[in-house]
Amino acid sequence: MTQPISHPSEQSGFTLIETMIAIAIMGIGIVTLLAAFGTAVSATQNSQENLIARQKALQAMESVYTARNTQQVSFSQIANVASGGIFTTGATQLLCPGPDGLVNTTDDVNCPASGPCTAGPECVVLPGPDGILGTADDLPMSLANFTRSIQINSTLESDGVTVDPTLKQIVVTVSYTTGGNANPHVYTVNALISAYR
Repeated sequence: MTQPISHPSEQSGFTLIETMIAIAIMGIGIVTLLAAFGTAVSATQNSQENLIARQKALQAMESVYTARNTQQVSFSQIANVASGGIFTTGATQLLCPGPDGLVNTTDDVNCPASGPCTAGPECVVLPGPDGILGTADDLPMSLANFTRSIQINSTLESDGVTVDPTLKQIVVTVSYTTGGNANPHVYTVNALISAYR
């Protein structure tokens, strides 16, 4: 009688160490994906405020150019109060323009109540649950957490020493805070304005 000869199997399984290494690599990958997902959700939540900050900065910059072009203000008045101009120094709440029609000047006033907005800092109206703007379910969003500053700086001529009297730098900064986050989000616009139209 012949006995069957057993051949060693060519197949072998994973060792415990190989399995643990594979689990660790997959865990790192999953944690990385979750962090990326969290960042994307955070960016999406702040996108509305980012858009508002951008628009408010550009709106302030455009109002300065318009005031110069229409000769509503002289070129010498385009300066901060500390330098003999009309624009406030430092960050201020987003209030409505006063009689001069310019934001961030000393005559700014609280905005009147209109529609769903109450009196106070500026307010924007957002579409309500129906997703349509201009219907009864529209929601007000107060901009009390936003601040804006307009800094007017002198520029130097090509020699790097002499101040150019016909050119100024305008820096508009809009910042806001959200939720419990104490660090403000900041949006800045820089431009040059000349005495000539």
